[in-house]
Amino acid sequence: MSLAPVPTRADLDRLLDTWRAEHPGRRDGVAVVMTMGALHEGHATLIRTARARVGPAGFVVVTVFVNPLQFGAGEDLDRYPRTLDADLKTAEHAGADAVFAPSADEVYPGGAPQVRITAGPMGGLLEGASRPGHFDGMLTVVAKLLHLTRPDLAFFGQKDAQQLALIRRMARDLNFPVEIVGVPTVREDDGLALSSRNRFLSAAERRTALALSRALFAARDRLGAQHALRARAESAPAPDARAAGLSALGEPRLAADAHAVARAGGQARPCGADAVRAAARTVLGPAARAVPPLTLDYLALVDPADFTEVPDDHTGEAILAVAARVGGTRLIDNIPLTFGAPQ
Repeated sequence: MSLAPVPTRADLDRLLDTWRAEHPGRRDGVAVVMTMGALHEGHATLIRTARARVGPAGFVVVTVFVNPLQFGAGEDLDRYPRTLDADLKTAEHAGADAVFAPSADEVYPGGAPQVRITAGPMGGLLEGASRPGHFDGMLTVVAKLLHLTRPDLAFFGQKDAQQLALIRRMARDLNFPVEIVGVPTVREDDGLALSSRNRFLSAAERRTALALSRALFAARDRLGAQHALRARAESAPAPDARAAGLSALGEPRLAADAHAVARAGGQARPCGADAVRAAARTVLGPAARAVPPLTLDYLALVDPADFTEVPDDHTGEAILAVAARVGGTRLIDNIPLTFGAPQ
């Protein structure tokens, strides 16, 4: 039987209470995937991941709610696509048991809430600086939906990396009894990160928008190449002597390669964060002059713990994040990187 939307908390409570009565004592069986609708393959991947985690006997709730608190003045609340009938089919095919699609009155009885979750210092950086109040509104609705759906696990995409980090921090700081699970970004065949907003791009705008993922991949490749060069330097026997010998034999190209390996061996660290940023900017620069142009909001290489910029000598995990506008559509993307280890 096809899924029908669950419009109220009372309806959802009945479903959840029935499931829990049939599975007494189970503490890892209810999963939630929160969305604003306009479901695509990225959302379907989240739902399938949730289903795989809780198993065939678990209960997977998908929420569909366009949260007005997340949209600032001049943003695309009214333009945001509403496709509930198609969303129900997508959710069902991906393995959802229920689609909780409440009205604004159901989520915010009496109007916009006076008491809200505050995102703290991390909430004022990057996306928070570009969209003041966005993360406060996001965390407020996530907190409410966690109360309403009562899950054991909640699944969120890593494409919204700062959002995921803030939700994890909120759950930890406020002792929510839920495990927050991040799911890798799903991309289209051309590399563009899946987003409900991609449908707004014209063919020409989409070609320009591909610079976002190309910039991230170029940065990743630069880091990988530098790590590989460092590994060669550490394993190569006497690269300085080899370079000199090749030069004497009239092999300038091989000698130059050996010199590069020797220089890498003399470095104090395998790779600099500034070089990674530069590799991304090399791709984004021409996109800013394309027709139509890409208008960069930010490119940031940040610590995943607090989303502050990492120094050039950073080691360990980092996230390279980018946001830009193409035409009337704002897009974000990111990629995780590890400094000091092979990519």
